[in-house]
Amino acid sequence: MRLVLLGLPGAGKGTQGELIASKYGIPHISTGHIIRQAVSAGSDLGQKANLYISGGNLVPDELMIQLVYERIREPDCTQGWILDGFPRTVHQARALDQCLAEAGAAVQMAIDIRITQEEAIKRIAQRRMCSQCGAVYHLKYYRTKGEGVCDICGGDLFRREDDNEETARKRLEVHMRQTHPVTHYYAQDGRLYSIDGVRSIDEVFADVENYLSGLVEGPDAGEVL
Repeated sequence: MRLVLLGLPGAGKGTQGELIASKYGIPHISTGHIIRQAVSAGSDLGQKANLYISGGNLVPDELMIQLVYERIREPDCTQGWILDGFPRTVHQARALDQCLAEAGAAVQMAIDIRITQEEAIKRIAQRRMCSQCGAVYHLKYYRTKGEGVCDICGGDLFRREDDNEETARKRLEVHMRQTHPVTHYYAQDGRLYSIDGVRSIDEVFADVENYLSGLVEGPDAGEVL
C-alpha cells in the first residue's frame, strides 16, 4: 500500500495518516519527520539538508526527493507507506514516480482531503503542538484527554507562532500555486480519490477505509521495493 495524502493545511492529513498507519501497520511519513530524522542520524543527506535549514532556507527539490526515496527504502516500508507533505510540487510528484518505476513500484493512490480555505484558516488557528514529541492536536476536532498536555508523552501543548490567520492565508496562497496542481497530476491517470474533510474524524476515516479496501484486496498489495 503506497499512499500520498493531499489537501490544504489543516485538512487533517496528519490525523488520517496516523489512523491509516495504526490500522494497516505501515509507516506514516511526514516531510518534517524525514528531515529531522536524517539530520539527527548525521547522514550525508541529513548534513546537506541541515545546511539549508540552519540558514533559514527551504530544502531544494532534488535533495528532498533523495531524502524521501531513502526513507521509503528502509525495512519498515516493505509493505508500504503513507507520505504526508510530499510531493509538494508536480516536479516532485514526477520525480517520485520515476524513482519508484525504476524499482518496479508506483504510488497507488493519492487521497485528497477537501476543505474550504476558510475552514483551513479556522483549523490552523485552533491547532496545538506538543512541546516534547511534536504530536499535533486541535481544540475542536482532536482534543487531548488532559487539559493542555499531550496524550502520548505528557508534554505541554503550545500554539506555534505561524499558526495564525495572517500566516495561514499566505500559506494557502503558496499551496494553491505550488501544491494544488499535484492533485491534477494524480487525477490524470485515475490515482486521485477525493474525500469531504469537513466532517468528523471518524466519518472521514470511514471513506478512507472504503477506498483502501480495494488496495488491500488487490494483486499489488504486497512488497514495495
